[in-house]
Amino acid sequence: MNFGISFAPLVPTYVLWAALAAAAAVVVLLFLARGRGALLRALALALIIAALANPSFTREDREPLPSVAVLVVDKSASQKFGDRAAQTAAAQTALTERLNRIPGLELRTVDAGQSDGESDGTRLFTALTQALADVPPEQVAGAILLTDGRVHDVPADASGLGFTAPVHALVTGHPGERDRRVVLVSAPRFGIVGQQQTVSFRIEDVGAPRGPAEVLISRDGELLERRIVRSGEQVRVQVPISHAGSNIVEILASPLEGELTPLNNRAVVPIEGVRDKLRVLLVSGEPHVGERTWRNLLKSDANVDLVHFTILRPPEKQDGTPINELSLIAFPTRELFQQKINEFQLIIFDRYARQGVLPIIYFDNIARYVREGGAVLIAAGPDYASPTSLWHTPLEPLLPAEPSGQVTEAAYRPELSALGRRHPVTRGLDGANETPPRWSPWFRLVDATVNQGMTVMQGPENKPVLVLAREGEGRVALLLSDQIWLWARGYQGGGPHIDLLRRLSHWLMKQPDLEEEALRMFVHGRDLVVQRQTMGETVGPVTLTAPSGETRTLTLDMSEPGIWRKSIEANELGLWRASDGKLTALVNVGPANPREFAEVISTTETLAPLAHETGGDSRRLAEAAGAKDNVPRVVAVRSSDTYHGDGWIGLKMRQASIVRGVGVLPMFAGLLGLLLLLGSLAATWTREGR
Repeated sequence: MNFGISFAPLVPTYVLWAALAAAAAVVVLLFLARGRGALLRALALALIIAALANPSFTREDREPLPSVAVLVVDKSASQKFGDRAAQTAAAQTALTERLNRIPGLELRTVDAGQSDGESDGTRLFTALTQALADVPPEQVAGAILLTDGRVHDVPADASGLGFTAPVHALVTGHPGERDRRVVLVSAPRFGIVGQQQTVSFRIEDVGAPRGPAEVLISRDGELLERRIVRSGEQVRVQVPISHAGSNIVEILASPLEGELTPLNNRAVVPIEGVRDKLRVLLVSGEPHVGERTWRNLLKSDANVDLVHFTILRPPEKQDGTPINELSLIAFPTRELFQQKINEFQLIIFDRYARQGVLPIIYFDNIARYVREGGAVLIAAGPDYASPTSLWHTPLEPLLPAEPSGQVTEAAYRPELSALGRRHPVTRGLDGANETPPRWSPWFRLVDATVNQGMTVMQGPENKPVLVLAREGEGRVALLLSDQIWLWARGYQGGGPHIDLLRRLSHWLMKQPDLEEEALRMFVHGRDLVVQRQTMGETVGPVTLTAPSGETRTLTLDMSEPGIWRKSIEANELGLWRASDGKLTALVNVGPANPREFAEVISTTETLAPLAHETGGDSRRLAEAAGAKDNVPRVVAVRSSDTYHGDGWIGLKMRQASIVRGVGVLPMFAGLLGLLLLLGSLAATWTREGR
């Protein structure tokens, strides 16, 4: 309970000060004149001025508030190295017991530093700020951090804390720890597919003399290079970018004897592969109504450089027109099919038949081009069933279906085969899941017998419509109808021609996301999704390895034909690896090389400047390797500049309180004030009347 006097003037402040000045002047004159009753007159004037000031007696009922201390326990991944977790648990138990014995102290314990899959590094002060969000600064007694010293959100100075109280750091780990890590010097973010990028790195050995290390450089799990590197030496390696999308480069150094952890012996460099313009050669054997469908599709793709030729005047056409009056250009067959054939990623023959334009030797070049990694698409019409069919060329061993010589001229709706429902080219086409499919019919189909590859679309009586095959390093597709233009024109509602033709051309050009057999991982929100794409009926279990090295076995669930998935929480930052024994997938969650594993040697130096600025201390729990932990005593200190000493640390005890009630008694209110004023005047008159 506190007592005091407060004032609530009955007149403006300037009037009160003027009256006080006038009264003081009168009192001075009275005393200088040695007049009788000067003291009584001064007292009467003082009471009048006091009445104008309206003083009141106040009484406050206060409830004392506890001082609040926060124990921040570092639960980050680096605290799992060595015996740090055991040190932390033992120190937390001892400190909790000692802090709870201090009267007037409220203890708040907060676990911090766990990875949430989004933020990078150990953030203890963020957790400290959140724990004190509802506590006034004048009530904070201080903070004690149980950590290995690797904290990544340390304020620049004490003003960033938001309170004036000591901060103490009790550091786990032991002196003399040693560790090896890979440090990236420079790493590109993008690269052109088919070209090389340079990655620079060095090996650092902390707590150990410099020595050689064996380094493995891999891309997407495939070993590229093995070399011996000395610690501290900067190394440059050339990494070929093999495909579009993320190319994950791993740099793995051999372990150091007695090192703290091998987790930071690996550095990860994700390089986004960007394709240069894809070159496509489209050869139309004759003008026809569906020719523009192919041209429009390929020209609409900004990533495709299209070269298109239409055979308007075959060599056998003789109409007597003089050569100098023809406006047609000659078909540059030698340049395209001998000199520059390897510059194209895809060659499309659209209703092309042997007309003497391409010599047979050039078909040998095309066959060799496919076996060495190229791609050919045959968009067939009646030409494929004729004696001049491309089947009767050196391309025959590559083509997946042999024509019977017959053409079916009847309405039918092409539908997906059992394999087509699982194949990435045709899976999930809009309208394919209905019976019959929700797209317009076609009216022509070249009869053929499949002798290799996969039939992914079929017509009446299960006749093949679209057949896909691999030959050597290349790929071949055969579309046995020239009616897809009906879908493009919107005939009877049309069909998914854009999706089908774009997927088909991208599969031929080996886009990674259209591979039939693939194991992938990707991050969706805060979940990690493992996906297996297959043409088989079942898939085996997948072994998932977290960045910390922890492994688990996942059983995937079928989500749609050809796709099996499993989702788990992505609770660690870094490189995740999945393998089913044949295929391997890598994905990086968060930053490529988390700060948590960049430096793992325990230290008191990171937190020492801030701790000393607040009057606290940064010290180890164990001063020597293998020594027993020395948890300091905790002392309640009322006021000091230093809150630590030999074997003890201190907390600043506060005198904060909260007002529960206030009582006010005016001194000149009511009868009491009236009697005081009248009494002073009466005394003055009485003295004057003597």
